[in-house]
Amino acid sequence: MDGTDLQNEHQAANSAEAPASGGSDGAYRVLARKYRPSSFDDLYGQEPMVQTLQNAFETGRIAHAWMLTGVRGVGKTTTARILARGLNYEIPGEIDKATIHLDKLGVHCKAIMEGRHVDVIEMDAASHTGIDDIREITEAARYRPASARYKVYIIDEVHMLSKSAFNGLLKTLEEPPEHVKFIFATTEIRKVPVTVLSRCQRFDLRRIESSTLVSLLRAISGKEGIEISDEALALIARAGEGSARDCLSLLDQAIAHGAGRIEADEVRQMLGLADRSRVIDLFEHVMRGDIASALDELKAQYEVGADPAVVLSDLADFTHLVTRLKAVPKSGDEASVTESERLRGREFAEKLSMRILSRTWQILLKGINEVQTAPKPLAAADMVLVRLCYASDLPDPEEALKLLKSGKFSPAGGGAPAGNAPQGGGGSRASAVSGGGGSVPQLRTVAGGQPMVQAVGTPAQSAPQMRRAEEAQEKIAIRSWHEVAQLAAKMKDIPVKVSVERALRLVNFQPGRIEVQPTEIATSDAAGELGRKLTEWTGRRWIVAVSREQGRPTLHEEKEANQRQLVSDAHSDPEIVKLIAAFPGAKVVDVRILKQEEDIPLEIASDVTDLDPAESMDFTEDF
Repeated sequence: MDGTDLQNEHQAANSAEAPASGGSDGAYRVLARKYRPSSFDDLYGQEPMVQTLQNAFETGRIAHAWMLTGVRGVGKTTTARILARGLNYEIPGEIDKATIHLDKLGVHCKAIMEGRHVDVIEMDAASHTGIDDIREITEAARYRPASARYKVYIIDEVHMLSKSAFNGLLKTLEEPPEHVKFIFATTEIRKVPVTVLSRCQRFDLRRIESSTLVSLLRAISGKEGIEISDEALALIARAGEGSARDCLSLLDQAIAHGAGRIEADEVRQMLGLADRSRVIDLFEHVMRGDIASALDELKAQYEVGADPAVVLSDLADFTHLVTRLKAVPKSGDEASVTESERLRGREFAEKLSMRILSRTWQILLKGINEVQTAPKPLAAADMVLVRLCYASDLPDPEEALKLLKSGKFSPAGGGAPAGNAPQGGGGSRASAVSGGGGSVPQLRTVAGGQPMVQAVGTPAQSAPQMRRAEEAQEKIAIRSWHEVAQLAAKMKDIPVKVSVERALRLVNFQPGRIEVQPTEIATSDAAGELGRKLTEWTGRRWIVAVSREQGRPTLHEEKEANQRQLVSDAHSDPEIVKLIAAFPGAKVVDVRILKQEEDIPLEIASDVTDLDPAESMDFTEDF
């Protein structure tokens, strides 16, 4: 077969795919198959991998095995076939070597891309998981290919192989014959043994960016003669979540649904989505604390077919967008963000504080799960919106306690101060308090069992003091096990600090000699490493010996016990009891020590993130 015959065959193949039927038998071919990439130039969003392969092919440094990993629909199997085509690319009289430049149809190309070439063997590991299947591969690998340059084995979903099958593949995979190449594809890379990964070149196929997907969908719609709005393209690209195959399947469905002309409303109806502008209106009602308008808007969207769980998911997506616009304003320039989302999102980003957005996100995240499992999704979604509206109207717990102290807040009234629009602020004072240094307050129990707040401790060292301490390491004196942990933290040696706090129990402490009992998480050389580090840091010899005697609880266990005691003490504090009574359903979940103001004996912060209990005192309302 000469070059003219090959070109004619290529043109015939292309002409067969041009009609919507996509085949000579009149059977319809879905867009995901009809526009499946056939060369490296057709791969979208995988430029780093293509560049690496191009350099390898041009320099002759071709590996014997590749591992392709990524989420569904990013092109793992397609890339494997294109790679097999490049390895066996051949045009008589023109090209007879492996290349990534596949401009013309080669001798083996059509059969490889259709998955029917005798020397390119594709195996689905999900249905061929045993050692017998791998034994067939290892036996057949000894024989040279029938017609192609390389015998290529493509194993899809390779993580499904059994342990014995992986072990049976190792020897052949490490030292395969020169004429054999392996290409593996998986969506669960962590399930692949490291012994297999170490024998392969790994390529992580990335999720395709929304802007790239929009361009792809627009190009394919043009080829199909379909009119589709930009907003509809953005909706499909967002729903595809970085998967080209998912996007093309949705476009296929939208074409059938829209009958030639596709608008955003039709795509929303097809996907069960609410109108994006109406979702933004709902967000505005919630942020104003307008419960009646929020419930009416949700009901109206439900009556036109929107799923309550999807509405809350869209609400969470918009909350995320506003948060990103507040943190990174240029993120609104992405192609997947519509004009209304960009303009109104920036308005909300200027008005709402990060604390309010974070609280909204947490309530929505919990509420979506409730709606998905509730017997009546609409009622559950209503309750989530009510919770959001009341949360937007509540003062910060810190501010609530100040009002309670000053007598301006009445627990019996059960309400918040006037003003229902969360405009800015939203807990800046709490952030300032939690970020302060200085003395460390503690809850102490006095006669009668009532806790009180007392500030104890020493101020943090300044930077010059730290430098002077580091310059005089040989003069450092350690007098307790706690000071060992503090020294490790000061030296920024995290492994040693974690070992001292969590992996070693103190048995006996003397200057120059420490006896410890390792816990089950301790490394075999934890004691020896600690001794070497102490000797290095203090300038004197330290011996850390392992003892068989029972040691005291670890510093971490002591810290957790103290924290439980602080929470228990907080429940008996009369002021905290009043605050909990003011917010039905609230409970104390954590106690954190704060720097105190002279006129305020107890501060409350509303941050629910995991912080060091030694840094702040936090009584969080459980919404």
